[in-house]
Amino acid sequence: MESKDKIRIQKIISEAGIASRRKAEELIVRGAVTINGKRAQLGEKADPYKDKIVVAGRTITVRRDARKYYVMLHKPRGFITTMSDEGGRKCVAELIDDIPARLFPVGRLDRDSEGLLFMTNDGDFANMISHPSTHFAKTYRVTVHPAITEEQLTALTTGVMVDGRKSMPASIRVITAEKERTVLEIILEEGRNRQIRKMCEAIGLEVARLKRTAIGPVKLGMLQPGKWRELTPDEMRAIRAYHKKLEAKKANTNEQ
Repeated sequence: MESKDKIRIQKIISEAGIASRRKAEELIVRGAVTINGKRAQLGEKADPYKDKIVVAGRTITVRRDARKYYVMLHKPRGFITTMSDEGGRKCVAELIDDIPARLFPVGRLDRDSEGLLFMTNDGDFANMISHPSTHFAKTYRVTVHPAITEEQLTALTTGVMVDGRKSMPASIRVITAEKERTVLEIILEEGRNRQIRKMCEAIGLEVARLKRTAIGPVKLGMLQPGKWRELTPDEMRAIRAYHKKLEAKKANTNEQ
């Protein structure tokens, strides 16, 4: 960030590793952010090197040489996707406490779900993947009870009503089908709260297990539950190329 230019306050907060840009906007609206002692307004700009920016009582310190981290974590079941919890529940922050930076999760996996979760201190990277307009595909392995019918498969594929709004079409493949259960691969291009569980519930299916196996072109692979590693340069290039492809597709759609 250049000191000669003022930057939107939500971008400063996200790049400081305090929260994602969307969460930063929520903090600003709630009045939890001040600039030089005055309550910040959404969209307001500041100089991260000169202005005193306080978020929920914590002063932001921006280092020019701050290293950016891009991490993949295999979130186990039983952990919530937050950095802290007043109720004492286990948080994903505990699994990466050996990283010398404050990272925040990119998107969410609910407490009972497991699998691939990105964590970073780069707000632009987080926004690129998690912003609702991006439609970054996410792949899940989902076990449902009882056995799924053709009608239910069609409903999941074409979209079902979730919280008063129809879900986007999804790509669904049956991996295994047994008498009382079915294992599915589901690929979604949207990320609403507990979406797969709510979609299945709407058509009479119970989710017994849900595991995210890929985000865009990056796969979880053999990374064990509770473990993390940094994304490789090849994975980072693949993510940016994938995002560029999505942006081009969106531009072409808007022109039509």
